[in-house]
Amino acid sequence: MALHLLKLCVGAESIQDLEDWIAERLAEQAASGQPVQQTHTTRMVPTRIDELLDGGSLYWVVKGEVACRQKLLGVTPFVDGDGIRRCHLVLEPVVYRVEPRPNRPFQGWRYLQPKDAPGDLSGDAGGGEAMPETLRRELRSLGLI
Repeated sequence: MALHLLKLCVGAESIQDLEDWIAERLAEQAASGQPVQQTHTTRMVPTRIDELLDGGSLYWVVKGEVACRQKLLGVTPFVDGDGIRRCHLVLEPVVYRVEPRPNRPFQGWRYLQPKDAPGDLSGDAGGGEAMPETLRRELRSLGLI
């Protein structure tokens, strides 16, 4: 059964920021002749790798909300130049928007059970997915959506 990770998207102001960052990094890799692969480096190495790679995703918390996810394709542990164990989370470079849910700040990452993961947004404009993210956040904070 799939298991997910939950992580803060530090520095991103919006989902679009994350998507732009991913596109920039992939373009840099392609331009420099490196293998084109999106990874996110984290210090702690998950112990439940098999479950994560059985259909799991990395859910991103953006500006205090679980806002989007990326499918996990691999987990590659390594030791950095200072002798610290770390890992690369290999991610599909496609960002899927999910039903926004508030989430308090935390350090590192957390496991997220499938039953607790927010569902993907359908793309149906009736739920506000088509409107700009900042407007959607503001309307939700006012209790209007």
